[in-house]
Amino acid sequence: MNDDSIDVLVIGAGNAALCAALSASESGATVEILECAPEIERGGNTAFTAGAMRVAYNGVDDLRQLMTDLTQADVDMTDFGTYTKSAFYDDMGRVTQYRANPDLVEMLVEGSFETLLWMTTLGVRFAPIFGRQAFKIDGKFKFWGGLTVETVGGGVGLLEALFAAATKKDIAIHYETRAVGLLRDENGAVSGARVRNHGKESNMNAKSVVLASGGFEANTEWRVRYLGEGWDLAKVRGSRFNTGEGIRIALEIGASPAGNWSGCHAVGWELNAPEFGDLAIGDGFQKHSYPVGIMINANGERFLDEGADFRNYTYAKYGRVILSQPGQFAWQIFDRKVSHLLRDEYRIRQVTSVTANTLEELADKLDGVDSSKLLTTLKAYNESIDSEVPFNPNIKDGRRTIGVSPPKSNWANAIDEPPFQAFAVTCGVTFTFGGLRIAPTSAQVLNMDYEPIQGLFACGELVGGLFFFNYPGGTGLTAGSVLGRAAGKHAAKSALGIPA
Repeated sequence: MNDDSIDVLVIGAGNAALCAALSASESGATVEILECAPEIERGGNTAFTAGAMRVAYNGVDDLRQLMTDLTQADVDMTDFGTYTKSAFYDDMGRVTQYRANPDLVEMLVEGSFETLLWMTTLGVRFAPIFGRQAFKIDGKFKFWGGLTVETVGGGVGLLEALFAAATKKDIAIHYETRAVGLLRDENGAVSGARVRNHGKESNMNAKSVVLASGGFEANTEWRVRYLGEGWDLAKVRGSRFNTGEGIRIALEIGASPAGNWSGCHAVGWELNAPEFGDLAIGDGFQKHSYPVGIMINANGERFLDEGADFRNYTYAKYGRVILSQPGQFAWQIFDRKVSHLLRDEYRIRQVTSVTANTLEELADKLDGVDSSKLLTTLKAYNESIDSEVPFNPNIKDGRRTIGVSPPKSNWANAIDEPPFQAFAVTCGVTFTFGGLRIAPTSAQVLNMDYEPIQGLFACGELVGGLFFFNYPGGTGLTAGSVLGRAAGKHAAKSALGIPA
């Protein structure tokens, strides 16, 4: 595997890595990929995602460029609205409490539409997220929360297209091959990686290396070390291979850490899901319809504002709140009025759920919950609804509670029409926010003196500085693609001696 002819070596094989590899190849470089997973488990967290991608657009004409299958009938029955660059900037600032690195945010927002358009040339197909991001009111779908676009076939479909494009470009992929260290030449530039394949180690030389192997969410010890006490008890939504190795080998040669190392993307996740993601279920263990219901803990109490904002802007932080509850679980409760609004993930076979015809029966069926306290909570909640405000799930309708704590700011309906349904959830961690510091534009990794490490680039979830505390839905894949494209292009230029 010692091959001096490699220009760019990409470590990882998810969305960001493949975008980097394809971009480097387009720039004239020879490219090879290391994937520590076996081929059947390839693709990192991308394989588990539903495929939503946040992108700035000015109207349906922009969307038509991305969605070549969009029909006139689709347009006629849908209010796609707009999601301007300004709105994207505002959302990134607001949900990260204005801590996000402005240069990285600019790369993301300004490059989002152009990058998705580029991906269509690679064979990636996009479609509207009718099933998850739009409700049909008065015969017309209306998109909400700034999220309109998804990849056809979800993450699996995205990977199929990108791997097919890599095959056409003759990009070799080495499976079950883990990078365990970085090589450096006499001038300190990165010159390849030390790799391990089935216990045998060797050197793989390259003129540039792109790190794109994900965060450290699948590393139990690192989760507790950096995220804090109790995080060893979280489920991992995605790949078991995202253990932070790419971050570790960069830090070992003096790379600068950056971002929210105590923060992560974590959601409400099926209570009895396995330790790591299940490719057969994909994203189906998530439970994201809580804005139209309520959540209660083991004490029979509500513990957060389910209607604080659209699901897109709260789901990635509410997993942490669930993890902090007694027993690390919660129950989501809905009644007949909103059952038709529940996402498809509530209808899979692998759910922990109960159904009841009275609130008393429901309270008795919820394992681990103080039933008496729950009935008191439900009574107080039901009596607190401002019913003068009409319910509308497509907007922040202001239909709220009055006089209960925590409040529910939107979409508040009494839980009073049987049958009642409840679903048990725990915390599912998606990816970690802390990672490597990179230079804007080039995606080159910086050292502790904030100087570029020659020959080393990074993209995807192991880049720190973009997300803090929270995350706007659909931004992860887009960031991976935008930064991946940039990292591949500049890694190729570095390898080929082309001025940046």
